[in-house]
Amino acid sequence: MANNWVINLYRAARKLGSNQVTKPSTAAASRCTIPSVGDRTVVCDFDGRLLRSTALFPYFMLMACEGGSLIRALLLLCCFPLVWVMGEHSDASVQVMAFVTFVGLRRRDTDLVARAVLPKFYMEGLNALVYNQLWLPARRKVAVTSAPRVMAEWFLKEYMSADVVVGRELQMVKIRHNCYFTGLLCRPGPGMRQKALREVLGADGAMADVAVVGTSNPLNRLFIPYCKELYIVSMECAKTTQLPRERYPRPLIFHDGRLAFLPTSSAMLAFFLFLPLGLILSVIRITIGIVLPYKISFAAGAFFGVRFRTSGRCSMGPDAKPRGVLFVCTHRTLVDPLMLTAALQKPVATVTYSLSRLSEILAPIRTVRLTRDRDRDAKTISQLLERGDLAVCPEGTTCREPYLLRFSSLFAELADDMVPVALDAQVTLLYGTTTSGHKWLDPIAFLANPAPSYRVEFLGPVPPDQTCAGGRTGVEVANWVQHRLGDALGFKCTGFRRRDKYMMLAGNKGVVSN
Repeated sequence: MANNWVINLYRAARKLGSNQVTKPSTAAASRCTIPSVGDRTVVCDFDGRLLRSTALFPYFMLMACEGGSLIRALLLLCCFPLVWVMGEHSDASVQVMAFVTFVGLRRRDTDLVARAVLPKFYMEGLNALVYNQLWLPARRKVAVTSAPRVMAEWFLKEYMSADVVVGRELQMVKIRHNCYFTGLLCRPGPGMRQKALREVLGADGAMADVAVVGTSNPLNRLFIPYCKELYIVSMECAKTTQLPRERYPRPLIFHDGRLAFLPTSSAMLAFFLFLPLGLILSVIRITIGIVLPYKISFAAGAFFGVRFRTSGRCSMGPDAKPRGVLFVCTHRTLVDPLMLTAALQKPVATVTYSLSRLSEILAPIRTVRLTRDRDRDAKTISQLLERGDLAVCPEGTTCREPYLLRFSSLFAELADDMVPVALDAQVTLLYGTTTSGHKWLDPIAFLANPAPSYRVEFLGPVPPDQTCAGGRTGVEVANWVQHRLGDALGFKCTGFRRRDKYMMLAGNKGVVSN
């Protein structure tokens, strides 16, 4: 099989090259044994080599759905049969997908998706073999993609340390102060990418040391005239070489978007078929939480598919003070306080930041807004504790991945009777959190999943010697509680704050309009 590909590549080289073009040597890597490139220049095919899958459609779908709307995503799904017939990597197919995905989109919206949504799915699809043996040790890294460059450039440069990204270019028009995509490609075909490769390599006749391609990719012909060695990585090898999370180029802590799955054509078809039923289930589950008593709502929610598990003890013991108990919770979704209330079988007030007005109206428990003014917020929390139990989320914002953000020390300075509560949520279809989207949809999206699950674990009261009354500072208490919760959930503790998340994902300091 490898000999046949060598012959085919040789014939392609003779057709494309001239008398001055040097034919690269070819090495088959079907057995997953690629020699190390050392300190050399590597030109790598991003789709199907650096990534384990050659599919382009799921990433166009992510851009269409997260940057556009569900209607745009549905239109793109309707175009898939045509794309499949023409071949997913053909110029005509890429043009069709690019037009449906990008026409009318603002440049700012696509940049947010490329920065906040796509990196998660790219990271999960990395080929460990190519990344470790060819990409990572290379002195200079050049990535070539069949998709528009705007989709992959941010990830490749920020996460993968790529020096140059070569891809198709999209036309834009400027209307007033915004730039919009027309959906049309600039000079479709390999001509522009060949020109870009020549510019990357510098002087005339210069060649890259190594090119990494697949066994059946139209880009193979693009690499031949410009590379000394050609490594072919088979799809069978790529399927078994997923990069583990601990080996990611950078920790994947923050990401945005609603879709919790890779939107292949079959997955998106199933999604659209289930969506009406999911919305009905969401309305029923919300109604159960608002109308029914706590003891009944627990069983009714389970009947309609909500998986709920609670463990641990939450009592403070006989030495508890007359003030309310402060429940210190991890923050996974906006329904965290509701799940805590369900576990306690009694209403518990909570303090929030950017909660939508609709969520406040529908919430069956008392919610109080904080102002981000430390003195005013301290007074508010103290008054609420005088009236009864209170739930706080010191992270200040949600985090989807197995990490805990830095805890604010304010709660530790205001209460000594504290119970850490480890909360964790799991979804399969839609995320119940958002950074730059509509926050009022968060509870609806979470409860629209086929079987949303929640874990609530009470870790017991904080020992007296680990409180401010025991001689600890507020920061020390906050750090102790953070690590206690991280150990219980198996999460890593970080020093990132709410502002860091919003600056990365939304380009603001965490003030999101209702």
